[in-house]
Amino acid sequence: MMADINYQVAELAEKARAGDRASLEQLVNHFHEEIFRMVYYRTRSRMDAEDLTQEIFMRMSKNLSGLKDAGRIRPWLYCIALNRVRDFHRKKRILSFFGTTTELDAVAQATAGSNNNPGDNVMQKEFRLQLHRFTEGLSRWEREVFMLRFVDHLRIREIAEALKKSENTIKTHLYRALKKFRENPGLRDLLRGEAL
Repeated sequence: MMADINYQVAELAEKARAGDRASLEQLVNHFHEEIFRMVYYRTRSRMDAEDLTQEIFMRMSKNLSGLKDAGRIRPWLYCIALNRVRDFHRKKRILSFFGTTTELDAVAQATAGSNNNPGDNVMQKEFRLQLHRFTEGLSRWEREVFMLRFVDHLRIREIAEALKKSENTIKTHLYRALKKFRENPGLRDLLRGEAL
């Protein structure tokens, strides 16, 4: 089943690369939700995540002709997304150094707060808070690998391609992150439903 989906996506990518606009639109529709979720978790702002997701797909569209293997579109797209998120945080740090983001941050937080999913319950919110605290304690690469594997559900090979690292390096970072996760009783209890 998964192989069929991967084949269909690769076929769409191949057609889009050849200039088929309908296939490009289908690709965007296929990946939009997971890329948005990935960006939103890393920005914590719905408004910023929407803008960045749009930019990511514009870059995908512009650079699709450079994709060598259409079967590798997912890790290639995640690579674009990760680079765009890093650029966003770099720019935000520079702007905050000059004190120009306070109004924008207030608007973004208000917007994110007003768009909360009513289905979110206390356990989900507590888990997200605990997960955020946990990942903040990881090294940069441990955090990125952990998030790509367990939040974004990429396979080891896809993570390696997205981060441009060897699979052994990815496994090492993942092993270290998992070791720290196992040492964190709060998250494990939340997963089992024993907290709160």
